[in-house]
Amino acid sequence: MSLTTRLPQTLKQVRPVLSTDHAEAKRRVLNLYKIWLRQIPYLRVDYIKNNWTETHLRNVIKENFMRNKDVTDLRVIDLLIVRGQMDFVETAEIWRQQHNTALMDSKKDSYKKKSTSFLGRFYEGH
Repeated sequence: MSLTTRLPQTLKQVRPVLSTDHAEAKRRVLNLYKIWLRQIPYLRVDYIKNNWTETHLRNVIKENFMRNKDVTDLRVIDLLIVRGQMDFVETAEIWRQQHNTALMDSKKDSYKKKSTSFLGRFYEGH
């Protein structure tokens, strides 16, 4: 067989990383979501300087999951699940610092907006 006849066959054989179908991927996402929700009381104790309520933490976790609700590719979903699991382990084992957990909240604007005027950029050194 030549390379041109084997190429379409090999391109079709890309296997998913973890999930075999969308139902299994959905189950994995829901399990990860439940794990994060079960961790909320411990997050409040471990990262007490952030002064988050349980309802606020639930909303932050829900926002982070809903941010990727339109993803349909199984490999991308699996990648996001693995990243979410790594974030969970870092947070649960208290490997994250206080300021890194604040980055979970997307509403919190931690970066200063750059000015658009010439003098503003000049004074800031940009």
